[in-house]
Amino acid sequence: MSAPPPKLRVLSGIQPTADSFHLGNYLGALRQWVALQDSYDAFYCVVDLHAITVPQDPAQLSQRTRVAAAQLIGAGLDPDRCTLFVQSHVAEHTELAWILGCLTGFGEANRMIQFKDKSAKEGQDQASVGLFTYPILQAADILLYQADQVPVGEDQRQHLELSRTLAHRFNHRYGQTFVPPQPYILAEVAKIYDLQDPTAKMSKSSSSPQGIVDVLDEPDVIRRKIARAVTDAGSEVRADPETKPGVTNLLRIYSALSGEPVATLEAKYTGTGYGGFKRDLAELVVATFAPIKHTTQQILADEAGLDRVLAHGAARARHVAAQTMSAVRARMGLLAPLR
Repeated sequence: MSAPPPKLRVLSGIQPTADSFHLGNYLGALRQWVALQDSYDAFYCVVDLHAITVPQDPAQLSQRTRVAAAQLIGAGLDPDRCTLFVQSHVAEHTELAWILGCLTGFGEANRMIQFKDKSAKEGQDQASVGLFTYPILQAADILLYQADQVPVGEDQRQHLELSRTLAHRFNHRYGQTFVPPQPYILAEVAKIYDLQDPTAKMSKSSSSPQGIVDVLDEPDVIRRKIARAVTDAGSEVRADPETKPGVTNLLRIYSALSGEPVATLEAKYTGTGYGGFKRDLAELVVATFAPIKHTTQQILADEAGLDRVLAHGAARARHVAAQTMSAVRARMGLLAPLR
């Protein structure tokens, strides 16, 4: 009997830039990462090096890195079924980023949307070189593990294209080395908007605290935030992005968490008004996040145990990364260090 074909490899990462992931993170990425770990050779990392492209408090960064890892496990990532690690624990990320940076044109880097968006807020003179080269480090993250596919939303497609371009460029110049990654477009999840401004995406960087539902929020906080969520004129629970953006946002959240189509929810709440609808949604969110919060707190209570889990993941990641870098150095003519 022939052996089954090897699983395709996926890689994705998330920044530890807040004290909790939020509802948009959960629906847009985390829940789908959990599903992928069964059918793919999945590598997931907490990308702390990406976080420091903007100023970070050192003590807060280390704490948030552990909280991020604990939440990933709490949400369902199993360190025995995927490779979970912290980016800075694998030195090859920065080594490959330098090499890829030497293959990237200044104009290519300058066209990256993320740098334009973030630097526009504070001015390019205040933006760090790290922020400018962020997409090159992201390419290194991907190519280092020879990822076949990368789970991305449409907003990250441009950065993945840079990874593919650099893979092809290196392969053409030095010989076949990297797998050009393909996008794994995550299952369509309706964009989750700010509860207080349903025209703006739910985001830690731009939303008010009352506009975000955090995974680690206390149940009563979740209930208050949803009860106070902006709704619209009238009392009909009906999706209409143009005239009822607030209710439409809440319906999309309800649908994404429950699996019920929006049309089914509209029929369910016909004639009931916003009050009962919001109460039921709040309880659904509480029920979804309560086990994640409980497991996260248990994991964080054993900090040494969490660190061992991350060290084990880093060792597995380094094994793959070292093989890639050995090939890269040899093909570029960089002398191998004596052992």
